[in-house]
Amino acid sequence: MIKEIWTEFKQRPWWRKTFNIVELLFAGAGFAIIGAWAVYQFGWTNNGGAVDENYRSLMSVSEIEELKDAKLTQEQIDAEWANRYGQMAALARYYPVNARLIITAAQHSNNPLVVDRMIAAARIYMGENKDLDNLAGQISSILDKVPQQQNGNVIPWMNGPEWPALREAILRDSALINEAGRLTGVEPRMIVGCLVGEQIRLFNSKREMFKKYLGPVKVLSVQSQFSYGVNGIKDFTARAVEEHLKDPTSEYYMGKAYENLLDFETKDHVTERYNRLVDYRNHLYSYIYTGCILHQTMLQWRRAGFDISDRPDVLFTLFNVGFSQSIPKADPVAGGSHIEVGGRIYTFGGIGFDFYYSGELAETFPYQRERFVSANKALSEEDVARIQDNMSNCRRPERGLEYKKDSAAKQTTTTETPDPFGVDHETAKPVDYNIQ
Repeated sequence: MIKEIWTEFKQRPWWRKTFNIVELLFAGAGFAIIGAWAVYQFGWTNNGGAVDENYRSLMSVSEIEELKDAKLTQEQIDAEWANRYGQMAALARYYPVNARLIITAAQHSNNPLVVDRMIAAARIYMGENKDLDNLAGQISSILDKVPQQQNGNVIPWMNGPEWPALREAILRDSALINEAGRLTGVEPRMIVGCLVGEQIRLFNSKREMFKKYLGPVKVLSVQSQFSYGVNGIKDFTARAVEEHLKDPTSEYYMGKAYENLLDFETKDHVTERYNRLVDYRNHLYSYIYTGCILHQTMLQWRRAGFDISDRPDVLFTLFNVGFSQSIPKADPVAGGSHIEVGGRIYTFGGIGFDFYYSGELAETFPYQRERFVSANKALSEEDVARIQDNMSNCRRPERGLEYKKDSAAKQTTTTETPDPFGVDHETAKPVDYNIQ
């Protein structure tokens, strides 16, 4: 039968053979589509799934109490955190990878009890581990013997009203600070350390101004007499920074990549420099000059055979005292200007050091593996123009006002009126803390 059909097919004309072949292909495709539809409709390919062998454990993890359902005091919450850190310390002795991941996640949670879920989820795969249980129990027992304390921040000046106001003001400038760090090759946290020292000094030396203006609206103090800007950079220091950038023979030279960082737009460098630093709306230039001072000072010492890149306290001190007192030596010490806060005397370098290692604002200004890096690509004309565009046209005090008679009265009406955030200082409502 098949042989006869094949013989008859071969005798057909070529056009008919082609038509029959195409016809068969379409028929086969149709059967395949109908068959696939039928398989789908009858559910023959459905994967019914399976119950996870650990389903009871998964369910129990989800049922662990959430903090939002528990009314705990701050003291109880702190005690809960201490207990969870103890559990993670025990876990780290056996599963350091998981402990590290849980600790990192815990830092971004306001709920210490969620750590229980993370630990319980990890323990599903551990099986029984009596040694870990015993260690966790011992740590918990030790913690239970020590009452939870409520002592505030161990750094005294951070407990006053100045720090909360300054903290928020710094966060407003975080983009500018990070950009200055990138442009100067300096860890942004180092720039903030200088800013904190200078602003805490100003907040306390101008206590009434802080109460009336800086505290309520949480802004940075911009200096315009003798020292300029939010970081109090003197004119001769700024000029020295600019000269160091251009001089390849200088011990402070940062490299060719930085030569055009502070190029001027006009021929009147004195006025333009002043306008850069005494800018109420945009502080980028203040931070760039600060980054350059830190980088140049570090290079000066490194070239003399003393690496102070891991001594932020010394670098903050040298920023405060200036290039003239930066003398490389084997045993540098921290210090600088005396600053009184809350009846206690600190030094500029000490306050910067306190902030740097406090962990405050670490999510915005993280600790970097290298505090100083050197760029290998010079700034283009477009890059320089973008930096120059950051200088605002805000109203500034008259330059040289400090050398004129009755300058104190003139300064009051001139410098306290402009506000970088458009806030009316006279009607600003105070924040929710009591300024002593």
